[in-house]
Amino acid sequence: MCMQKYDENAFPNNVLEKELKYLKLLADRFNNIQDASTEIINLEAILNLPKGTEHFLSDIHGEYDTFSHVLANASGVVRKKIEDVFGKTLREKDKRLLATLIYYPEEKLDIVLKEEEDPDEWFGIILQRLTKVARAAASKYTRSKVRKAMPPSFSYIIVELLNEGGEDKEEYFEGIINTIIEINRAESFIVAICKFIQHLLIDRLHIIGDIYDRGPYAEKVMDRLINYHSVDIQWGNHDILWMGAASGNYALIANMIRISLRYDNLGTLEDAYGINLLPLATFAMKTYKGDDCKLFASKAETDGKDAEIIRQMHKAVSIIQLKLEGQVVRRNPHFGMEDRLLLDKIDYENGIIQINGKTYTLLDRNFPTIDSKNPYTLSEEEQEVMEKLGNSIKNSQRLQNHIDFLFLHGSMYLTFNANLLYHGCIPLDEKGNFADFEIDGSKYSGKALCDNFDRVARKAYHHRFVRNYETTADYLWYLWCGALSPLFGKTKMATFERYFIAEKETHEEKSNPYYELVYDNEVFCAAILKEFGLSGKNSRIVNGHVPVKVLKGESPIKANGKLFVIDGGMSIPYQKVTGVSGYTLIYNSYGLVLVEHEHFDSKRQAIEDEKDIISKRIFIEAKAIRKRVKDTDIGKDLITQITDLKMLLTAYRKGLIKERF
Repeated sequence: MCMQKYDENAFPNNVLEKELKYLKLLADRFNNIQDASTEIINLEAILNLPKGTEHFLSDIHGEYDTFSHVLANASGVVRKKIEDVFGKTLREKDKRLLATLIYYPEEKLDIVLKEEEDPDEWFGIILQRLTKVARAAASKYTRSKVRKAMPPSFSYIIVELLNEGGEDKEEYFEGIINTIIEINRAESFIVAICKFIQHLLIDRLHIIGDIYDRGPYAEKVMDRLINYHSVDIQWGNHDILWMGAASGNYALIANMIRISLRYDNLGTLEDAYGINLLPLATFAMKTYKGDDCKLFASKAETDGKDAEIIRQMHKAVSIIQLKLEGQVVRRNPHFGMEDRLLLDKIDYENGIIQINGKTYTLLDRNFPTIDSKNPYTLSEEEQEVMEKLGNSIKNSQRLQNHIDFLFLHGSMYLTFNANLLYHGCIPLDEKGNFADFEIDGSKYSGKALCDNFDRVARKAYHHRFVRNYETTADYLWYLWCGALSPLFGKTKMATFERYFIAEKETHEEKSNPYYELVYDNEVFCAAILKEFGLSGKNSRIVNGHVPVKVLKGESPIKANGKLFVIDGGMSIPYQKVTGVSGYTLIYNSYGLVLVEHEHFDSKRQAIEDEKDIISKRIFIEAKAIRKRVKDTDIGKDLITQITDLKMLLTAYRKGLIKERF
């Protein structure tokens, strides 16, 4: 490729003088021609490196062990890298051990060293192998980037070991490794280099929503993400539920607790976040004493007194939720959710309800806290329970830190490297036009709708627990369950009907036309991509939210390859539907690969039995010419920086800015 030669005449004096204020600020970093020239050379070199590897995951739902393993093994990339490096020169069992060591260095070391007769000899062999894998993983990055990924305590040693060797350097490398072993630093170094390898194999992680609910350890997932080197999050409906609860919306607090009780997942609330549920438990046991609350059994297998209390709490908070949601609907007539006002449609004396002109018998008729004349008003005790729960959530520092991170690193959608990422859908009408919805008195659709939902979500969190902003926080509730929410994508959330009415016809939650139109037709995909400023033939949409029914032959690749749905069932309750344990979409310098994961048994089996997740790789797009950094969004920023530096170089050479040494 012919490089464009630097031409100082490209920047005439009038252009330089117009930008002089900015160029003087830039000169504070690059004091002279030499500094500016060096940075230009560095940035030009970076542009020609292969692009970094992106991994896309969605719908984690608190399944920390599976999620953590998928990150550690880089969705099978670690094992592939070992195969590339060693081929047939290493036995299969040695490859398995090496891979497991990279995934779980501390735990695997404990097991190996208890069984190994000559630890020093083993250290020598394994350090040589790890160095080769690290060298392969680092090969496409600049030395500067590689150094930033290194653990500080061993950075100098790793730098030396990564340098390509020859016959004259073999003794030098061997000497470094022997010294590490002799001074008893082998274990610490192995842990450090394994984590270094993990870091290098995923350059950017995209989480396409739904970190929370169902699984047991959402807080551990959040801790892992907070400490991850490069991550962005596109909010899911279950994330916005927790974000809204942390913002003080009582309806979402009730929803959050109800779902935690439904899945017997109180550990996240009580143990991880320190939310005090005692006021709710005390109220529920008193109010529903003698009520078996059989409709409110947890989805987990629990029995005995604890199960009875959980059922009572579950019913108590469900009734509170239905009341609070009725208040939200009444406060916001423009939500168009009057069909969710059901408590005033009940004939409490006869235990029946009228819906759409049809009468249904209720499965449960015991509503001791509902005033039939004012069914959406909380009782004094219910109000007190909610205030105590709200204060507990407000004062949970760990929860608030996690929600802070979701707002700082998350958004309704993201355009990145020509791909459009969002969790659920872009609401459409039956004809495929962008559906509009009113926010703060104005109607929005498409990209503008997502942008304004993003805006009001942040506004609500900044004014959390301030009652004057209650209607702003109500938009977070709408994002959770509203018909035109990009995160929900259904006509209704049939909570009442699923609990209290047997007839399945009332349980139906019809999906937004998006899911039929866009999934099947790339023309609609192209229209959405264009709406978000992406029109290239290589642009694609990446979604989560809807589990892919692999057992029924459904494919995650939609609209002739323009859209990927990567909710493959990392959440265990969904695996009966999907038949797999999740997907990872990988976008590297060679193209796109979709990785389908089989069931993950346990961390213990992965470590002790070296049982990895079996992953099937589906090549979607393989390019003969590798994508370079210059072809990415980061590359565009670097090109802009190079132009600015060339302008500064010209200003120095024309004497408009004085050099400093």
